[in-house]
Amino acid sequence: MNHATDAFPAEIGDSYHMGFTVGEHSARHMRRILRMFLERWELPGLSDAAELALTELVANVVRHVPGRGCTVLILRRPQGLRVEVTDGCPHPPHVTRAGRDPLRENGRGMLLVEAVADRWGSLPLPGGGKTVWFECDT
Repeated sequence: MNHATDAFPAEIGDSYHMGFTVGEHSARHMRRILRMFLERWELPGLSDAAELALTELVANVVRHVPGRGCTVLILRRPQGLRVEVTDGCPHPPHVTRAGRDPLRENGRGMLLVEAVADRWGSLPLPGGGKTVWFECDT
């Protein structure tokens, strides 16, 4: 169990930023962190969509990023929430035709993000890597 996420300080800001090396079970811990922030920010109505989208972005890091390293930024915005996952892989995510095939076992991650988030995108980083982000509005 990750005891570092069990207690919040009395005052939290409008963002959370942390670097991770992720594995198959990391999304569960990141969903918990996200849910705690959303509750503190009085945005629990965004939990389902934001947790699903974050899970998909973390799964992409696990599947596609050598070394599985990433940073996660959770940012409170006036109109809702923005989450960014930055990694060292230069290839941007995309919604594939294969992702629209209901018989495929994979390839639907960004299709799900597109379905639950109000906006999403990818920004290339100088020297390689990218930031994949999504926003959920209240």
